Amino acid sequence: MNSFPFVSRAVLLYTGGAALLLVLIYLHLVQSTGTFSVRSWWELMQHTDSTESSIFRTVYLPRIVIGILSGIALAASGVIFQTITKNPLAAPSTLGVHAGAYFFIVAFATILPDWLGLSGFIAAFVGGCLSALMVFTMAGGLEATPVRMALAGLVLSIAFSSFTAVLQIFFEVQTAGLFLWGNGTLVQQDWSGVRFVFPVLIVLLFLVFFYAPRLDILLLGKNQAATLGENVRATQAFMFFLAVGLTAIVVSVVGPIGFIGLVAPHLTRLMGYQLHSTLLFGSMLWGAVLLIGADVLGRAVDPSLSELPVGAVTSIVGAPFLVWLILKHRGSFFGTEQQSAIGGGRKRRELKYPVVLTGAVMFTALVFFVGLAGGSTGFSFVDTWQALFTEESSGQRFIIFDLRLGRLLTALTAGMLLALSGMLYQGILRNPLADPSVLGVTSGAGAGALFVLFLFRDIPTAFIPIGAIAGAFAAVGVILFFSWKTKFHPAVLALLGIALSAVGGALSQIMITRFNLNAAAALTWLSGSTYATGYEELQQFLLLPLAISIPLAWFLAPSLNVLSLGDQTAIALGERLTFARWAAVLLATFCAAMAVAAVGTIGFIGLVAPHLARMLVGQDYMRIFPVALFIGGSLLVFSDTIGRTVLAPDEIPSGLVAAVIGTPFFLWLMHRSSKS
Repeated sequence: MNSFPFVSRAVLLYTGGAALLLVLIYLHLVQSTGTFSVRSWWELMQHTDSTESSIFRTVYLPRIVIGILSGIALAASGVIFQTITKNPLAAPSTLGVHAGAYFFIVAFATILPDWLGLSGFIAAFVGGCLSALMVFTMAGGLEATPVRMALAGLVLSIAFSSFTAVLQIFFEVQTAGLFLWGNGTLVQQDWSGVRFVFPVLIVLLFLVFFYAPRLDILLLGKNQAATLGENVRATQAFMFFLAVGLTAIVVSVVGPIGFIGLVAPHLTRLMGYQLHSTLLFGSMLWGAVLLIGADVLGRAVDPSLSELPVGAVTSIVGAPFLVWLILKHRGSFFGTEQQSAIGGGRKRRELKYPVVLTGAVMFTALVFFVGLAGGSTGFSFVDTWQALFTEESSGQRFIIFDLRLGRLLTALTAGMLLALSGMLYQGILRNPLADPSVLGVTSGAGAGALFVLFLFRDIPTAFIPIGAIAGAFAAVGVILFFSWKTKFHPAVLALLGIALSAVGGALSQIMITRFNLNAAAALTWLSGSTYATGYEELQQFLLLPLAISIPLAWFLAPSLNVLSLGDQTAIALGERLTFARWAAVLLATFCAAMAVAAVGTIGFIGLVAPHLARMLVGQDYMRIFPVALFIGGSLLVFSDTIGRTVLAPDEIPSGLVAAVIGTPFFLWLMHRSSKS
């Protein structure tokens, strides 16, 4: 693109962008008014006494204007984040700013609903700052690599999304309507949103352009910038708050809209613009183009009143761009595997293996027993024990056997399948970050299950696994195809999985919106829940897969040990690499899909359980396997018990509890590896 003459590039960037924006605005209005001509639009703007005129001026036009303003703000924010962090993957969505801002607004809506207004912007600003600072710290501070920072931001987004989902489930009335808004929507009822955003945006953009020359100096590097008299830290801090402010003003009105801040700056840079005076203008223009284009696309796909959330559309369009960006720059900013990989667990204590295994079994039994006793109707341990081993019929016995035992057995076996899946992925890919949720497998399985459930509404639930398995294998196929190009680089693989998770999550949101599913019920399923599960799910989805998977995984464990030595050594030792890899990947995907079919998209169990097992017993997969199995099962049983007990009689989905447990563990792994 740099080979193009300067004038041609300028025409393409500015004139082409402006022309495309006008075309998209025209299409947007055509979608709204049907057969009305341009002259009719002008007349509708002039006449104030008709219903059509009122709708045109107070609904259609504000939606377009707020889309343009939001695209401008998000693109400018992305430029700033990428410059001050020197991170081509930096954007409000990848740094967790969106998720933090959104969580604080939802929290504000539930605690102080009458105070929303300008305070909504303040809440979003505080949440965005907190989230970005946490990401920066956990990724390794000033020494953070682009990949670490992006990974920390994306995983922290999962954590904040979990907290937000908890609030939305328990405060359904107070947060009514926030599900659509939480996925990003440009729908406006009047000009109040535009009037709120416009003055704040003008002030923030004035400051951004005033400081743009200092951003150019930062491109020279820290030392040279300091030599030229620039206070690098102060400039970075000031611009950081400006970028968060630009994001927060958008989130407070139209909700979190991802990938605009990532894509628009790169489109402008691809045209050869690096200095911020032109880079900002070009990015802002193309940010508006992208957002209005996504809204037009969403309305074209679904012209019904429910409409697709524009944030979901930008995720589906932006995630492939993120994949392209990862592949394009894999050689320049990912560094060597040793620099970017996240260290796996190592054995921390010299414990005898029989002791560890016995401890894992006893711990699982203890957690299971506590789960039988705990809940909205809690029993003492003595009463629970007596209810289990007496023949006399009682209310306690009914609750324990008919309501809790089947549910806990479902949680136990689903957790075991997820742990098994994570162990196989980590072993076969030699990637400590590999986990069904991080790789996008559970997200793909969830989207596949929803696809079957809502396209064939009268279909028996026994067919849900078909959709889950198809979605899971589709996700794995995409991941393996692109990972093969990067030689299965650990961090790249995790980023690809997270990009795919964004697509799977967006597709699930679209289906929920399209089919008008109850928001709280949808969030519960998407978060992963053992609620209302029992013997039926255990028999239909879990027992047979677990019975098949355990001997197969035991058979594959020696191959995982050999593969951990490297491909060349494994070949020299006679290992059939292709067979072992395909067998392990197929088995791991099958395990994850069946768990999702039973309990929804529960994440992090497959990540945490193998690492904890590895810390206890070392690197031998023959030993890791049984310990990880019990740890995974007990983690999900523990999550189920906590979810039933903490806010009893209300329940927190066990997937959200698992995410709250797993996210700090993932971030700790990153922080620990950054120190080493």
